[in-house]
Amino acid sequence: MKKKYLIPATVIVLSLVAWFVFGGDTSDSVELTTSPKKGEFVVDVTTTGELRAKQSVEIRGPQGVREIRLFNLKIQRLIPEGTIVKEGDFVAELDRSEITGRLQDALLELQQAQSQVTQVSLDSTLTLSQARDNLINLEYALEERQIAVDQSQYESPAVQRQAEIDLDKARRQLAQEKKNYVTKVKQAEAQMSEVEADLQEEQNEVNKIRSLLQNFTVTAPAQGMVIYKRNYDGSKVTEGSDISAWNPTVAELPDFSYMESVTYVNEVDVQKVTKDQNVEIGLDAIPDKRLTGKVTSVANIGEQRPNSDSKVYEVIIAVTESDSVLRPAMTTSNRVIVHRVPEAMYIPLETIHVQDSTSFVFKQDGLYPVMQQVELGLMNENEVIVHRGLSMDDVIYLSVPADTVGIERMYLEEEITSN
Repeated sequence: MKKKYLIPATVIVLSLVAWFVFGGDTSDSVELTTSPKKGEFVVDVTTTGELRAKQSVEIRGPQGVREIRLFNLKIQRLIPEGTIVKEGDFVAELDRSEITGRLQDALLELQQAQSQVTQVSLDSTLTLSQARDNLINLEYALEERQIAVDQSQYESPAVQRQAEIDLDKARRQLAQEKKNYVTKVKQAEAQMSEVEADLQEEQNEVNKIRSLLQNFTVTAPAQGMVIYKRNYDGSKVTEGSDISAWNPTVAELPDFSYMESVTYVNEVDVQKVTKDQNVEIGLDAIPDKRLTGKVTSVANIGEQRPNSDSKVYEVIIAVTESDSVLRPAMTTSNRVIVHRVPEAMYIPLETIHVQDSTSFVFKQDGLYPVMQQVELGLMNENEVIVHRGLSMDDVIYLSVPADTVGIERMYLEEEITSN
């Protein structure tokens, strides 16, 4: 009985020794293979995007500060992002130091304008009063000359003539001074109008600054969730940030009913993306949540984004569903469906080898591999459709076989088309 099992045990031991000695390291001889697959084939473009509301109400700082030579406004205080506010609730406080200085300057200018009005009014009153006294004196002088003429009738003709000349001079002087008085009145009115206009301008400036000063406390124009505005470089507005006088938007109240994903596609893939293509959308924050979308716009001009070596094109994707979990600035994974073939045979791209513009695969044919020409169709990032040259039962190599010397090449027959 012991001899009966001795030989098989010896064979097993020798086999194990031989495997360890000769077959322990078989990495050079192992050749990975696969077979064609059949099913739905999808050509897609995958990008990362960011959600934003398609429509939103802007929360803006004071309008018109450029008119008082203010071009940047610093934010002193902000409520936390994501705060739910009602209409009229406090949102932000802007630094008032610079505009307060403008108000002090304007008040000083207003005070000077008021003094100028008072001065011109007094000067005009004095000038016109003196002119009126002069007219009264000239009227008395004219009356005296008339009396002298009346009394000269008993005098010599020379005295009479002199009296008449003095009377005529007095009459003409009075008429001239009356005209001058009218002119002086108009001059006084013009001077008063000018200084009063300056006064009104300075008053308007003060009123404008005071009105703007009230708007340095920024409140919500409607109900919603506060989302900070993003700057051109992607950073968010925070306490200490400056907002431009040309666009004094501090934050926005997004409408969560209509969301869209903003993404950027590289210049290689943008040719595949067109308007109205379907998109499968995932959320990094909620991996189980799947949404659908549609491409609504593709930029015609590329741009250089921060931390990007190549030009990219902005693509806007409208989210079809409305979901209460969606929030602006959520990161999305967007799969733009370029082509969808319901039923196709496809193989991995690494099985394809191109020689002289002809595509081949290495497949098993009995004990030895052969090079099989294949006719290819659509391809995506990992796989390619095979129209001719393979069957579902073929076994193909994922890499070039170890020994390809004298390997047989099998070409496709030319297809004959009938007219």
